Amino acid sequence: MIALSLAEIAEVVGGQTHDIPDPSVRVTGPVVRDSREVEPGSLFVAFVGERVDGHDYAAAVVEAGAAAVLASRPVGVPAIVVTDVQAALGALARHVVRALGTTLIALTGSAGKTSTKDLIAQVLRRKAPTVFTPGSLNNEIGLPLTALSATEETRFLVLEMGARGIGHIRYLTGLTPPEVGLVLNVGTAHIGEFGGREQIAQAKGELVEALPPASEGGIAILNADDPLVRAMASRTKAKVVLFGESGEADVRAENVRLTDAGRPAFRLHTPSGASDVTMRLYGEHHVSNALAAAAVAHELGMSAEEIATALSEAGSLSRWRMEVTERPDGVTVVNDAYNANPESMRAALRALAAMGQGRRTWAVLGKMAELGDESLAEHDAVGRLAVRLNVGKLVAVGGREASWLQLGAYNEGSWGEESVHVSDAQAAIDLLRSQLRPGDVVLVKASRSVGLESVAQALLDGGNEGEVAAR
Repeated sequence: MIALSLAEIAEVVGGQTHDIPDPSVRVTGPVVRDSREVEPGSLFVAFVGERVDGHDYAAAVVEAGAAAVLASRPVGVPAIVVTDVQAALGALARHVVRALGTTLIALTGSAGKTSTKDLIAQVLRRKAPTVFTPGSLNNEIGLPLTALSATEETRFLVLEMGARGIGHIRYLTGLTPPEVGLVLNVGTAHIGEFGGREQIAQAKGELVEALPPASEGGIAILNADDPLVRAMASRTKAKVVLFGESGEADVRAENVRLTDAGRPAFRLHTPSGASDVTMRLYGEHHVSNALAAAAVAHELGMSAEEIATALSEAGSLSRWRMEVTERPDGVTVVNDAYNANPESMRAALRALAAMGQGRRTWAVLGKMAELGDESLAEHDAVGRLAVRLNVGKLVAVGGREASWLQLGAYNEGSWGEESVHVSDAQAAIDLLRSQLRPGDVVLVKASRSVGLESVAQALLDGGNEGEVAAR
């Protein structure tokens, strides 16, 4: 964060200083909410959670070097006390972003936000210092914390914005007003909470509504291949740039294909030139993500050649998203267990099929959460797709939703040992350890609440040849 005195911060957030001998002391370290991340000169933000009250750590963080605590009550150590800690954090982020004058890029969508954000950051930081959202910290707390990590050297600030209802993105754009807004897609993620795809589109479109007009540098980057996203062009006064495989897209891909390893390759076309891309990431769904990143980078002054080189060298920065690890015995573990929705589940299965050509494939799948009335149909469809893609073994893990996955596979023709329903992660681990053979490819994917990353980790931790069935 830019250095500010405690007195300046108190004024910005409308707080009162308590137990601060010298209000001119400056915050020169990061703004953090985790006491373990405190550094000398930090500002510690004390949130009251369901299980932990950050105020209880006030004395410890000051002892560790924090300049002060942002709190909702006096804590006996230097503190700025406010009525609403979350609102104060947002106000501080808004002040810092305005003071920095950095170019702010915001993105949203039903699927692929984090992977695309990571691609954008890896491309843009070749041009200038770039700060971006770590992992998926894209809510009303994570977003301002990311914004506050920017400094005077930061040229680009890339912020992922999530939403679970109408008005959420409007709130986030009020904290950190973007100049460039990117909408990836409108899918079925959280459809049970939103109530329908049209409501999701309404919420996601709040991003482009918040952009400045084209005359003031506003740029709306929209997916030409998604009709609900493309229709958002009517909701913004910003310059509209389309990306996708459509011939009408300003930034598009041609000759899309997957390598033998399951990595996407294509010819990137931009208004200023074209260049070839072969990605290090896995799965054809990354083509759309890469085109979105390319559209952002092109609008910010990078050439097609520069963008193609950066995309070809970009890797995965966020854990449990198509993390591919090969064991010494040749078993390949694909850990995509961070989250799941119907779109990302289908993309992962297609990537598994591409990676597993000539090898036996396993899909270890759990429920996709927050699908509402569409849950049965969507789980059934994923089970059927696994069969259509000739996945060798489907392991459905968990309760009712997992049984729907397995039933879909059964109804599609998986009548023998090609699919199985197990009760929990440990049962899946036991099954895999007893039946995996050298050279198999295993995909692990479910919504975050299922915790299937433990299956992937167990396979890697116990992945020596002696523990794999010899067949």
